[in-house]
Amino acid sequence: MRVAILASGRGSNFQSIIDASNKNKLPNCNIVLLIVNKKEAYAVERAKKHNIAYKIIESKNKKREDFDHQILEVLAKNKIEIVVLAGFMRILSKHFITKYKNRIINIHPSLLPKYKGLNTHQRAIENKDKYSGCTVHFVNAKLDSGKIILQKKVNILK
Repeated sequence: MRVAILASGRGSNFQSIIDASNKNKLPNCNIVLLIVNKKEAYAVERAKKHNIAYKIIESKNKKREDFDHQILEVLAKNKIEIVVLAGFMRILSKHFITKYKNRIINIHPSLLPKYKGLNTHQRAIENKDKYSGCTVHFVNAKLDSGKIILQKKVNILK
């Protein structure tokens, strides 16, 4: 499958996906494109290192629909089948989600449905949770509410 990764920052999740793909842990996964919404995103350096095409489409001062339209054009040109949100700090429009229905996967840093949205680690610590984790889920129109694919739990140490 032709996969595009959307990221906003360092790209640590992007790197993990690259590593898993290189170890044949993601059969039929062909990472063909990285899209970042911040020009300073370090994820671009990771794409360069691994010879993965990348596109910088800045989101600052853009309406969500306009920004998403630009991304959708790039995805169509590259014949992308699956979109993975890996540290992508933008909410997608309903139109985008409909266009890629059941083909957008998000990596979220909490055990959903607990701690949807931002600042998940801080909220878990403030609430004195004993564990937290990560959820991989399909994206739907409600924030961090799509069908869960996989969850992993980790202890929160003092």
